[in-house]
Amino acid sequence: MEKEIIKLKNVCRNYKLGNSIVRAVRNADLKINSGDFVAVVGPSGSGKSTLMNLIGALDLATNGEIFLDNKNIEHLTESNLAQIRGKKIGFIFQSFNLIPTLTALENVTLPMFFQNVSKKEREDRAKELLFELGLKERENHLPSELSGGERQRVAIARALANDPDVVLADEPTGNLDSKSGEKVLDILKDLNKKGKTIIIVTHDMHMAKKARRIVKIKDGKI
Repeated sequence: MEKEIIKLKNVCRNYKLGNSIVRAVRNADLKINSGDFVAVVGPSGSGKSTLMNLIGALDLATNGEIFLDNKNIEHLTESNLAQIRGKKIGFIFQSFNLIPTLTALENVTLPMFFQNVSKKEREDRAKELLFELGLKERENHLPSELSGGERQRVAIARALANDPDVVLADEPTGNLDSKSGEKVLDILKDLNKKGKTIIIVTHDMHMAKKARRIVKIKDGKI
């Protein structure tokens, strides 16, 4: 039987904008099983980034319930939420979000620091990941010394640092040329074959069709 890793039950997320209420996500029900490869697609302003933040426990629902590995995250303290998020979910962002003053190696070791992994273990794991992603020669380079594709691969290595169950990627090829984009997609497909649950948020249907399942969102509704 497939194991359910993420579940949203009747989730709404509202924001206050001046005197109005923006209903970014409306009554969302969603189940994602362990080992799934899901693409969340929708036009700009459809609510897909808000949905990603809810799935990734970066944001809490206004109404409804969100379960991560059968734990209701709505009832966790912020410190417990940060711990579970750090262990269970790896994030890949469109704009890479690398720290510009840290080398590739240091960027990858950072998530492990917050999980109290020893310095030697952090460095060994980061070197191994960068080697696997073809970046052994670039580990001591700053992000400004790397190409877009290399920076995205460093971001993927960082997302995998704590060996998370779920990899959540927000427009992971949005800032890349088509060749680098295909390479990133191949890496994600390979991770999925190895058992990782992959969730990509994209408006690119070419990319979405590589997933096993497509979830469409429009006007905040799945």
